[in-house]
Amino acid sequence: MSQNTYTVHRNRHHHGWNNAFAPVLRVAPGDVVTIETIDSSGGQLTKHATLEDLKTLDFDKVNPVTGPIFIDDARPGDALKITIEQFDPSGWGWTANIPGFGLLAEDFPDPALHIWHYDTSWRTPAAFGHMAKIPLKPFAGTIGVAPAASGHHSVVPPRRCGGNMDIRDLSAGTELYLPIEVYGALFSVGDTHAAQGDGEVCGTAIESAMTVTLRFDLIKGTDLKFPRATLPGPITRHNDSAGYEVTTGIGTDLMQGARDAVRGMIDLLAMRYGFSPMDAYMLCSIAADLKISELVDRPNWVVSLYLPRLVLE
Repeated sequence: MSQNTYTVHRNRHHHGWNNAFAPVLRVAPGDVVTIETIDSSGGQLTKHATLEDLKTLDFDKVNPVTGPIFIDDARPGDALKITIEQFDPSGWGWTANIPGFGLLAEDFPDPALHIWHYDTSWRTPAAFGHMAKIPLKPFAGTIGVAPAASGHHSVVPPRRCGGNMDIRDLSAGTELYLPIEVYGALFSVGDTHAAQGDGEVCGTAIESAMTVTLRFDLIKGTDLKFPRATLPGPITRHNDSAGYEVTTGIGTDLMQGARDAVRGMIDLLAMRYGFSPMDAYMLCSIAADLKISELVDRPNWVVSLYLPRLVLE
C-alpha cells in the first residue's frame, strides 16, 4: 500500500462537530498526517497570560479542533484506526480553575491560573512552583470523527465516535479505533495536554498546543459500538517509583464518591504539605488518578484517588 504524508496547519480548525463541515484535506488509508493544534483556550491564553485574561475568555472560541480530514472509502459501520505516532510540544501550557466547571465547582467558585514551562524533550518534569514536579505524558484530549446526527454539536461532551474523551493513555504508540458514522469519517483532533490525571477533576490539564503525527487506516465492516484502543506498554511506569497517597469516597453514588475522594486528597495535601486548597485541587487534576475500586458490594461503592508521591519529592 502506498503512503503519502501531509501537514494540516492550526488555522484549519473548527468549533464543535458538524458533518456538514467541508474537509480541509482528503487522504487515503495508510497515509500519515502531521496536524498542528491550538490549545483549548483557542489561543486566548498565552505564556504571559494573567488571571484577568482568564476572566475575559470568550467561550465561543474554546476547544478548537483541527480538521476535518476526509478518509477515502470510509463508510458508516467501518472503524477508523488511528496510529498515534508522535507529539511535538510547544514547551509551555496552562492549568486553570474556571468558575462553574469541574468536579468540585461548588467548592471552588473563584478563578485560578497556573502557567507552565517545560522541556520539549519531555525528559524533565514540569514544575508546579516549588511544591511539585509533574511527569509529562502528552496526548490529545479531543480526538474523534463527525457524528451522524445533523446540525452543530458541542465539542464538550464525548460521544460514541470519540471527541472530548480526555483519556490520558492515548499517548504516542497507541492505536485508537473509532466507530465511523458518516461517509469519509471527517476526523478532527485538538485539546492537546502535556499531562493529566485520570478524571481531570478541576476541568483542565496542562493545556498545551502541540503538533501531532497520525497514521490513518480503515477496518471495514466492524460495526464497532464505542471507541477502543491498543496501548504500547505500561501506563503508570512514569509515576510508580515512589508509591502513592490514596484517599477514598464510599457511598451509594459514584459521582459523590469521586468528590469525596478528591476532597480527602485536598485536605491531605493542605495538612501535610502546606498546599492551598486551590493549588491542591489543580494538582489533583494534572497528576492524580480517580479509580473505581469496588462496584459489587451493594449498596456502597468505593472510588479512590491515587496521587503519585514522586510529584511531591
